[in-house]
Amino acid sequence: MSSAKDVRDMPDRELTEHIALTRKDLFGLRFAHATGELENTAGLRAGKRELARAMTIAAERERERERAFALDGPSDAES
Repeated sequence: MSSAKDVRDMPDRELTEHIALTRKDLFGLRFAHATGELENTAGLRAGKRELARAMTIAAERERERERAFALDGPSDAES
C-alpha cells in the first residue's frame, strides 16, 4: 500500500498504471470474498482506500490542468 506522498510523487503515466493495477487487485479481492476464499477481509477496505487515494490525486491533477488552461486560454497553435 502506498502513502499519499508516494502517490503524489508519481508521474501521470505511472499514476494511471497504479490506478489500473489497483482496480485489478480490488476486483480479485472482491471475487475471492464472494467465493468465500478471502480470509483477510481488511484487504478489501485497504484496496478501496488505495484506489480512492489514487483517483483523488488524479482528479486534483486534472482540475489543475483545466484551471491552468482556463487561465492561459487556448494556445495560438490550436487556432
